[in-house]
Amino acid sequence: MDASELETRLTFFDDWTDRYQYIIALGRKLPELDPQYKDDVHKVRGCISQVWLRSEVVEGPPPTITFRGDSDSAIVKGLIAILHICLSGRTPREILDEDLEGFFQRIGLEQHLSPNRRNGFFSMVEELTRCAAVVEATK
Repeated sequence: MDASELETRLTFFDDWTDRYQYIIALGRKLPELDPQYKDDVHKVRGCISQVWLRSEVVEGPPPTITFRGDSDSAIVKGLIAILHICLSGRTPREILDEDLEGFFQRIGLEQHLSPNRRNGFFSMVEELTRCAAVVEATK
């Protein structure tokens, strides 16, 4: 699934309870994050829940960035899954160019997520774009 298909699926639900359940189900399908990465180095600051992200650069022409993540919150784990679908496996430039703010608004999360969850989501985005910027600068 890509970001476009995810947007279609999320906007299919009229009821936000159903949409939340779908997001939580996406989080349950995430690949496991090795427990060794649930440490302070991989912890995302600015999230109300505990969140860990581990990025990896996959060499190749062009290099891509993959990541795994985990959280102690079911809805936040679903937000990680959304980011995974939108960003993981993409080039640093694609990650930097992605309009996640617009995506966030189009799928309705802007109005239905608490300010703390929203800030946490964008703290995760910041962490991933920081990694992409470092890789992009070293090309």
